[in-house]
Amino acid sequence: MKKLILILAGLIMTACVFLSACKRNANTVRIGGIFPLSGNVAVYGIEARNGILLAIDEINAAGGIDGKKVELVFEDDEGNPEKSVNAYNKLTAKDNVKIIIGSLTSGCTIAITSKAQTQKVLIIAPAATAEAVTDAGDFIFRTCFIDPFQGTGGGIFSANDLGAKRAAVLYDNGNDYSVGLKDNFIAAFQRQGGVVVASESYTTGDVDFNAQITKIKAEKPDLVYLPDYYNTVALIAKQLRAQGINTPIVGADGWDGLTENAGDEVLNGFYSNHYAADSTNPKVQNFVKAYSAKFGTIPVSFAALGYDSMYLIRDAIAAAGSLDSTDVKNALAVLKGSYVTGNLSFDEKHNPVKSAVIVEIVKQGDKLTTVYKTTVDPL
Repeated sequence: MKKLILILAGLIMTACVFLSACKRNANTVRIGGIFPLSGNVAVYGIEARNGILLAIDEINAAGGIDGKKVELVFEDDEGNPEKSVNAYNKLTAKDNVKIIIGSLTSGCTIAITSKAQTQKVLIIAPAATAEAVTDAGDFIFRTCFIDPFQGTGGGIFSANDLGAKRAAVLYDNGNDYSVGLKDNFIAAFQRQGGVVVASESYTTGDVDFNAQITKIKAEKPDLVYLPDYYNTVALIAKQLRAQGINTPIVGADGWDGLTENAGDEVLNGFYSNHYAADSTNPKVQNFVKAYSAKFGTIPVSFAALGYDSMYLIRDAIAAAGSLDSTDVKNALAVLKGSYVTGNLSFDEKHNPVKSAVIVEIVKQGDKLTTVYKTTVDPL
């Protein structure tokens, strides 16, 4: 009898947990998230997650989505594609999410897109800029512009706005992001009449770039293009300046976070980005004010992209009148709207059609920051 009572008690407890979960699920919209919250590019993931959480706070305060509260269920992939797959499997199998924001880097996102397409899980990648990210199919979207656009924009800006004639490029030959940017920068710079006098490469994880820089210095460039992430760019910039190369340095959105992780060596630096925090646009001003109040810092572009990704999901669910991932996907494909990172619509490959900004790294007081320089419109 005692054993029977224990069994019945266990069944009742399980049923209560199940009913409680069902009730919660009926009254919530669960969104999955995959971000690098630790590791070399953790600043990207932390900022993106914070932007999403801010958007969710605002959405819930305004009544949620169709009266349902939004909940973010997220995993740390550490910027590692294998761990991105593990995070995806956990979110879809255990947490039963059908819409995921993430991951942040292109390699981590590509690691999960084919599986998501097969399982009809809607993926919105906030910052995965490699061209191949959306190749897996129509359930894959991104909020950011793609590398060919920003690489091309960097080449045009370098030639036309900075007046460079002789550029050198230093890039990571094992990183698709770096290689793609390099290729498109070179093509655009040459179309503007510029000459690439040196193209030197290194391997992911390298910390000594002096041999490559010595070769670059011998060619007397008037600009150096560095298409990599902020942590590597900080090392390269210091070694460039140490060898007396004081030309402008130009890069892309992977530089975001550089001002908090480098010194004066990155002054005279410019990079393409998804938004400028000093914009006079009211949407941007309201976002920066709210984010700064909640998290105590000025948001970098990954926060803005995460924020916009959540609002895109909200708007697509509202337009679809459904939480079914196929319905939301179809509504998202034709969505047009104004967001923090610009006016946005999607092309046939679910890449956003939007502008980019170029920002300059400057010093205000004793701190580095970025200021708006110019806008690069869709090509």
